[in-house]
Amino acid sequence: MPPENLFDESAEDTRTAIMEATYHALVEHGYAGLSIQRIADQFDKSKSLLYHHYEGKDDLLVDFLTFYLDYLQRETMVPPDAPAAERLRTFFAGIDPADPARTDEFVGVFVELRAQAVQCDDYEQLITRTDEYIREYLASIIEDGIEQGSFREVDPDRTAAFLVSILDSVLLRRTTTTDDEAVARDVLDELDHYLETRLYRED
Repeated sequence: MPPENLFDESAEDTRTAIMEATYHALVEHGYAGLSIQRIADQFDKSKSLLYHHYEGKDDLLVDFLTFYLDYLQRETMVPPDAPAAERLRTFFAGIDPADPARTDEFVGVFVELRAQAVQCDDYEQLITRTDEYIREYLASIIEDGIEQGSFREVDPDRTAAFLVSILDSVLLRRTTTTDDEAVARDVLDELDHYLETRLYRED
């Protein structure tokens, strides 16, 4: 299932309805099997409306990635007034194999689109912007934790870059291997150890 609130405005907003149709077509057919017709099959309005807004599949998918980036920037991942350690733990809870709110379906869509960045500059730029946003978000949590005295004096940008690399690795394995749960659990245990010994101050 998609992230919560991603398509909340689909009934009123044509672009969001197109994005929702694109998402469901991607889930069903994957990038290689995706076409404007298959997106139109998931869309309540006419196929010609898709061509009115987009030149073709890739033009539409670039907008889909833009739509998702806008969603990330619009939605508060964790309440900003929560303690920094709680915000960080909540952020990484989403990759826990035991988390009932896991959105593996959407992660699979995103990983598949990410792979297209190898050959498409537009995809590469949007994936880069998404990664930069997440790094900046994590760095801001770390900065808050340092100011609050709950985190050690680390480099927020370097630490955030490391954490994003862990996140990317877990999400890639989660959608492309069959040993996901065991490996993810081991990685998260090591991540907890890293945070306890390298980031969190002792009470």
